[in-house]
Amino acid sequence: MDFKFSEKEERLREEIRRFARVELAGRNTIAGMEEESSDEDWEFAMSMSRRLAQKGWLTMAWPKEYGGQGASFFEQHVYVDEASYWGIPGTSMGVSGIGWVGLSLMLFGSDEQKKKYIPLIASGDPDGVWCTAYSEPNAGSDFANIQTRAVKSGDEYILNGQKIWTSCAHRARWCWMAVRTDANVKKKQHGISLMIVDMKSPGITIKPILNYAGVHIFNEFFLDNVRVPVTNLVGTENRGWYHLMQSLAFERHSMAPQFFGSARRILEYIVKYVRETSYNGKPLASDPVIRNKIAERAIELDTLKLFGYEITWKMSRGVIPVYEAARNKAYCDFFMQRLATTGTEIIGAYSQVDMTSRWSRILGLITRLYLMFPGLSIAAGTDEVQKNIIGQFKLGLPRAY
Repeated sequence: MDFKFSEKEERLREEIRRFARVELAGRNTIAGMEEESSDEDWEFAMSMSRRLAQKGWLTMAWPKEYGGQGASFFEQHVYVDEASYWGIPGTSMGVSGIGWVGLSLMLFGSDEQKKKYIPLIASGDPDGVWCTAYSEPNAGSDFANIQTRAVKSGDEYILNGQKIWTSCAHRARWCWMAVRTDANVKKKQHGISLMIVDMKSPGITIKPILNYAGVHIFNEFFLDNVRVPVTNLVGTENRGWYHLMQSLAFERHSMAPQFFGSARRILEYIVKYVRETSYNGKPLASDPVIRNKIAERAIELDTLKLFGYEITWKMSRGVIPVYEAARNKAYCDFFMQRLATTGTEIIGAYSQVDMTSRWSRILGLITRLYLMFPGLSIAAGTDEVQKNIIGQFKLGLPRAY
């Protein structure tokens, strides 16, 4: 079977490569959401968002009426893969205007919401940056347990509660938020609504949470009588659970090409390192244990690539993936942990120095990945949640909730 892309898609890949070599020349890669941490990195990421929008790439697979290019799913796949490989920042418009907010608004947003918010995302405008507020101190994997309340008062909702692990809350202009609008329901999944919250609203307090790597991505997020117009309700009141399941599917399905691109670059760095680094007068690449570990990671990386191709192919044929997005998310988590562990075993004590130290190896990427993968494995749903989805929708096992 021939897995080659078309000439059009390969031309796009080469154009992205040329763009990255010029635009990122002399800069270290900003890994993933770390672009949110420092003011300098964030300013550069936003400038790249505008450049990507001007190139027609930022929302290339969106319909043309929403500021996209109407590109094919395979073109989108190539773009995400290659942009992730080069570490091009500014591709998501926060967390994540591109990945699920814009797409969800197209499906169940009002006409007013579509006209107001989607063009800001597609143009790379700073006012098009989003954060996503689902998790709470007592509602993580048990998402239906959220307690942040939204009480209707005239033409407004009044919000009170707390969110946690809210990535990009300190940068975002808008928040994609799940709230409870009805507490008197038989099933916790009912009575949840989805709202757009203006991050400049009075009553919002944001407190930073530094991760293991000392990077500011996550935040605590408090709401004290925050007023939100009724027009900011997305979809139908008390039907937010069902809207959010679609949003989460958008979030998970794009992870394979994204993770594959960044992992491909890291694995290439590891191979280069073992070829150029010697121990006891012999290159590390001659050690059969190291060779076997790297070969295992290469096999797993190819598996991840094929998983990503499968979803892209199915979508291109009009087939809606059901369990595949959860499978890809779980496999991404598994593979990133294995890649990080193998990398630390190979560079040894150098994995313990600060990522920015002159003593760091492989640009600090291995240390960064090792410190980041526990958080990545929780984002968009834990592995246990993903496996429950696979068990139900692929294997036909009874529901776990």
